[in-house]
Amino acid sequence: MDDSDSVASSLADKVDALFRIVRRPDREQFSHEEVARACRETTGESFSATYLWQLRTGRRDNPTKRHLEALARFFEVPVAYFFDDDQGVAIARELELLGALRDARVRGVALRAVNLSPEGANTISDMIDVLARHERAGGRQVRDPGPPGDDAGGGAR
Repeated sequence: MDDSDSVASSLADKVDALFRIVRRPDREQFSHEEVARACRETTGESFSATYLWQLRTGRRDNPTKRHLEALARFFEVPVAYFFDDDQGVAIARELELLGALRDARVRGVALRAVNLSPEGANTISDMIDVLARHERAGGRQVRDPGPPGDDAGGGAR
């Protein structure tokens, strides 16, 4: 899989990734209505939960620049996430990392690795790669990271 396959590419993918990864303080996803209401307040324009759902699912794909600016503001990402392919890819990767770090086990490993030397961090990374290959070869189910923010793992839907 190349890098372009692993990050959100269409507008619908990008909007959906924001919903899945950027969470309320209680870790629940924002509702379409919550986001639409905030976008209406930001733009002063019509912005319904249904319209937002249509953007998220690809049923609509030509929002106004003001609507995208309102979404970017709500989710606290640069508006370039929607417009600039290079920045969009970089931001999507950061969002994937944020989603992975919501998993307590992943976060625990990452936090323990912070104080390792570069050589130690490389060794841990290599060990994880070897273990993942071993589990795949043995037919054991390996936790597929799935799309960004998928806490359940097992990328199959």
